[in-house]
Order: sequence, then C-alpha cells, then structure tokens
Amino acid sequence: ATAAVPGPSAPAAAARTVRPAVLPAPTGPYAVGSTILPMVDHSRTDPWVPSADGRALMVTVHYPAARSGDGRPARYATGEEARLATEQFWPEVSGELLAGTRTHSRTDARPAPGRRPLVLLSPGFSASRWTLTHLAEDLASRGYVVASVDHAYESYGISLPDGRTLTCVACTALDEQGVDPAVLTAARAADMRYVIDRLTGPRPAWRGADVIDARRIGMAGHSIGGASAATAMVGDPRIDAGIDMDGAFWDDLPAQGLNGRPFMLLGTHDATHLPGGTDTSWDRTWDRLDGWKRWITMAGSEHFTFSDAPVLARHFDLPQPPLPADRAVALTRTYVAAFFDRHLRGHARPVLDGPVPENPEVHFQHR
Repeated sequence: ATAAVPGPSAPAAAARTVRPAVLPAPTGPYAVGSTILPMVDHSRTDPWVPSADGRALMVTVHYPAARSGDGRPARYATGEEARLATEQFWPEVSGELLAGTRTHSRTDARPAPGRRPLVLLSPGFSASRWTLTHLAEDLASRGYVVASVDHAYESYGISLPDGRTLTCVACTALDEQGVDPAVLTAARAADMRYVIDRLTGPRPAWRGADVIDARRIGMAGHSIGGASAATAMVGDPRIDAGIDMDGAFWDDLPAQGLNGRPFMLLGTHDATHLPGGTDTSWDRTWDRLDGWKRWITMAGSEHFTFSDAPVLARHFDLPQPPLPADRAVALTRTYVAAFFDRHLRGHARPVLDGPVPENPEVHFQHR
C-alpha cells in the first residue's frame, strides 16, 4: 500500500521546528469558505468493516466566500488525525503542530453568489482529505466548489463528530491479507456517487448547495484517489472530467473508454510514469482514453509532490525532492485549474497545449 506522506527522517532538524506551518495563499480572486459535512450511506455495506452502520464519509467543502473575514479560521486537521499521521510517517514531528497548520479558509462563511462547478477530491491511500487542502483552497478561490472526501477505514485517522476515530482497517487488508486494490477504487467510486447525490439532490447536505451547478462536475485525486477518478467516471456519467495525480490504475477502462469525456494524467517524470515506465497501467489506460487527454510529467517531482507534503516537509526541515515546494504547489495548481477551466467552464487554457518557457519542469508525453 502506498502512503500519502513521506517517510521519517531528519529528527534533529524537525525537533527544532516549534511553530505551525502555513499553507500557501490561494491565487484566485475569491475569499474561501469551508464547512465539514459528515455523511453516512446506509444503503451500502462498508467493504472493510461489514458490521459498521453503513459507509461513513467525512467531507470538507471549500467554496468561494462572499467576503473575507466571515467566520473563524478553518482547522487543518483534528489533533487525533494529525497525531496518528505523524506517528506513522513523521514521528519526529509534533502532531499538535501539524494539526495547527494554518489554512486560508473561514468556517461557514457565506457563499459568494453565482453558479459554480463542483470538483471532487480524493486523497491517497492511508491519507486524509486535508492532505489536499492547498489545492482545494486554490480551486475554491478561483470559483469552484470543492468537496474533499475522507473514505472510512482507508486513512490512519478520520475523526467523526461522535468522538470516534476510524483507523486504517484497509491498510491491513491490503498489506497482510492480499485484498485486491480494485476494492478500494470501487468503494471510492460509490462514495463519490453518494457525495454527488447529497450535494446536488433535492435535500442537499450543505445549506449553500444552491450555488453548485450539477451540470458541471469534475474529479481529481492523488495516488489511489486519482485512479478512483477514472473508475468513478465509468460508473457515473455526471462526472464530466477527471485527473489522476500519480496513481496506478487498478481497473481497466471498458472498450468505450470514458465515452469521450476528458481525462488527464499528471505524474512524476521518472521510470514510473514516463511512457513505457514501470507503472504499465498508465500506458494501458492511455490507449483506452477516447476523449481529450493529456499525459503530463513534472521533472524533479516525486509521489507526494501533488499533495500538501512538500510544504509541510520544507517547514519541518525534512528531506525534499529536487522540485522545490513553491514550484510543486504552483505547477500542481496551474495544471489542475487549467484542466477544469477548460473542461468545466469552456475557457481556453494554452498551458495545456504544450510546453511553455515559464514551466520548464513540465513535459508533455505522446505528442
């Protein structure tokens, strides 16, 4: 199983860091609001804990806010979620400090008027939804409603409103019991169908849901969350466009591909995700994609480049890949936003047409 944050290192340096990190400021024109929505799909049996009362999800919705300063600053992670994450991956980092990471959104701020495309985000395996916060906040600042989803028993810690913390039962199932990872992508695809229902249906879970334009929905994910975007699109025609950020595919696309819908592969520029690389699922999936498509790789990146990990690793003085954190953030935001701008809003985005001098790290494959 692939973790969603880098492994432990540099304990002496990290121990000297005694202040919380600050996420990069969003780049769009809107202030950002956020709200947390607990959801339970009682129509389904959880694949990891069949005795559970339905399939539990925790969803953070980021959205354009009417004005800055509304509401209190939004929390990054609960203390328990951060403690479990750091114990597993960064034991030299204080869970309390990680939980205190400063965001740029305000809790339950009033939504800005207008009709907004919806983007769903799914984290890497064993990670929580908050590991994609910098991207979620940036998309919201550009005018999107963004629903980041935690999937029950697939993270090292998901805090529920009733005080329980769900831990990673799926980690044991995959690592020790040999369960097919396709169970993950199928479960996440069903999760996203349910989230769309609850955000766009007749009795939406979010009181601001009237700003969502249900005719314009996209999905992106990191690692297994990115692979799940393709699986979700196969099963739900409401998802108009998808992005896989450095995730291996565990399902083969059907012969008809995605019925002409656009999809982008965004990954590392190395032996894994270059054409003919060790992750053969990218070549196989590329051949089945039947609509607008791009295969983009970033030089100097690694698996966690597409999450908040580069910012946090830099702050805590942990080893980093050759691609600096600021560039990792800027490039991820630029290409993800450009993709959704083009396919959910119909805006021309020439940065998707090929290499540009200002982004020399970015390479287009199969041109």
